[in-house]
Order: sequence, then C-alpha cells, then structure tokens
Amino acid sequence: MRLWKQALCGGASALGVLAMAAAAAADPVATPAVGATFNANANPVSFDTGVIGKVYIGGAVTGLGLVQSNTNFGDEDARGDVSNAQLFIQKTDGAFQFYVQVGAYSFPAVGATYFRSGFTLDNTFGPAPIAYGKWAPNSSFSVIAGKLPTLIGSESVFTFQNVNIERGLLWNQEPVISKGIQANYAKGPIAVSVSLNDGYYSDRYNWISALLTYTFNPRDSITFDGGGNFDHTNVASFATPTAQANGEIFSAAFTHTQGPFSITPYFQYTHTPSKPEAFIFHDASTVGGAVLMKYAFTPHFSVGARGEYISSTGGNFGEEDFTNLLYGPGSKAWSLTVTPTYQWKILFLRAELSYTKIESGVPGFEFGKNGIDTSQVRGLVETGVLF
Repeated sequence: MRLWKQALCGGASALGVLAMAAAAAADPVATPAVGATFNANANPVSFDTGVIGKVYIGGAVTGLGLVQSNTNFGDEDARGDVSNAQLFIQKTDGAFQFYVQVGAYSFPAVGATYFRSGFTLDNTFGPAPIAYGKWAPNSSFSVIAGKLPTLIGSESVFTFQNVNIERGLLWNQEPVISKGIQANYAKGPIAVSVSLNDGYYSDRYNWISALLTYTFNPRDSITFDGGGNFDHTNVASFATPTAQANGEIFSAAFTHTQGPFSITPYFQYTHTPSKPEAFIFHDASTVGGAVLMKYAFTPHFSVGARGEYISSTGGNFGEEDFTNLLYGPGSKAWSLTVTPTYQWKILFLRAELSYTKIESGVPGFEFGKNGIDTSQVRGLVETGVLF
C-alpha cells in the first residue's frame, strides 16, 4: 500500500476522533444509511461554519478477518484487511446541500474473490467513492449530481450498510456506484427517483435507472427498481463488466417489519442482448431471488441472514459466441449466510458464516486454484466504530 493510502486511512481515523472531541452533539443524519442490524450514531458531530451553515462529520473505521475453503487463484486461504476507513462530510439543510464520502473500502461478496481495500480503491471508485451536490427547493423534490450510489437492488454499497458482511450473488450482478444526475420526489406513501448515469462506472452516459417505493404503513413497503443501457458501451475494466454494462436489470422487493423482526424477499432479472458493436455475440440473462432477514434479540444483539438462488443463460461453453454472467454460461448457484452482530454505542463486533454452491457450472469458471470446485465456505469477523 502506498504512503498516500496509509495517510488517507490514518487521517480518516484521526479526523474522526478529533471531530468527536471538538464538536457538539447534533441530530442524527440519514446518510449514509446503516444496515438493519446496526443503530446509527444518535449523536453525530457537527460544526457551524458560518459561511455555508452546519456541516456534519461522521465515519466508519472497520477491519475484517477472513478464512475460506477452495480458494480462488490469486486469493488467500486466510487474510485480514481494512474494510472501511472513511469519513462522511455533509450539509443537510437549505436549498443547496452536499455529501462527500472519502477513504478506503472493500467489497466482500460471497462466491467471489476477495480484493484488498487498496486494490479496490485503485481499481474501482477512487478515494472519494460517493460525492454529490444537491438542490432541494422544498421537502418533496430534489436533484443530485455527481458520484451516486445505485438505485438498483436491496443490498447497499459498503459492509456497514448491510445485515451481512458479504454482499450476495444477486448483488454481484448490479451496478454499485454511477456518475450522473438524479431527480427525487416523495409525497405521502410514494417515493420516486429517476437517473441518467454511466451505469457500471463506464464514463459513457447511456444508462437510465429508476426507483419506485410505495409505503403501505410503517411496517410494509414495496419497491420496484431497474435500469438499462439505451446505446452500447465499449468499456471493459474491473469496475465495468462489459456484459452487464450493456444490459438491463430489474428487481422487486417487499419489506415487512414487525417489532424486532424484519424480512425482505426480492426478485431480480437481468438481460444482456447480443451487441456485436460491443463485442457481445450471444444474448444472456440471469434470474434470481433472495430473502434478507433480521431479528434483534436485544437492543445490542441481533442476527442477520440471507438465502439466495440465481441461474444464468448465455449459450454453450465451447461456442465462440458464448456470454458468461456467472460461473460459465448456463450456470446456477445458491448461497446461505448468517451474521450475528453485537453493538455497544459506536463500537460493534460481528461474525459471519457463508456457504456458496455452484450448480451446472463450467469447469475453469468455478472455485479453487483450477476453477473446478463447486462449493465454498467462508468464515469472517468484522469490528470497528461507526461515528
């Protein structure tokens, strides 16, 4: 890790501690949202700048340890890493607002190679993964522009925003962060967002995505979201998978909360059409479903769980024009994940056990050093502070 990365992570931690010591307590802020097994910091710090008004500073400093079976080529059987060393700087009132998130991060996901935070920062979204300005002329309508978290899917970007440490198989099909502009409207039980963006961080502004949420009552809500490429994208990078960047994705989710229990079943569909201009010569699709659950035994201890299944098409391996979206064309997979979490004030500790099974995979695209193993078990721990 280069010196500037060490300075960035150390600076995030130091500035967070100084901010907590120097500033007065303030009302909780909604961004970034934390996972259902966490409690947001009830006393975030703020500074009255005088020029632009009140600015809030929060953060997440967390580390994880991981052990796994059938380790992929280039991965390790056991490792430790910084999963987050970030600051959140934001102005939340007035017609003109902003949000900036800076620091290091990683994206652990079941069934996928784990990449260290330094590599992830360099090869995905840089030292400021989310940063946008916001115009909010009233309480119902706003427009934001910059680097935005995706509107798509039921799992969020960073580890502390989810009930599990690892994101799921369905999450791996979704965009994560996009650059673009987004309009938001909320009135009564309805909330709508529409965005013109670059999809899978391609720098090609040819994606439209949207989100619709209807809240029936304080316990029940339903969400529809989706997006797609209305042109084509000739970009391939670690953050921009060509097949997904040229496709479309839709999902629907229902959330029910009853006291300490919450459950979110959701469905996902993706489709990548044949686009020779983007060097995609066979159409492909995925269909998947998942259930996210949380139960809080006490105000400090809760358990999150996820079960999911996904299948794919894309031709036949060996054909020159096959398209791979999963573990080889035509592959299927499922996973189970359980994550108990303990939190005391801003401190937390959680453990995780996950199992991923590949069905109808293609040798060479599966788990293990040679890509021929069909299952993987992982154990993780994550600990840190959310301030």
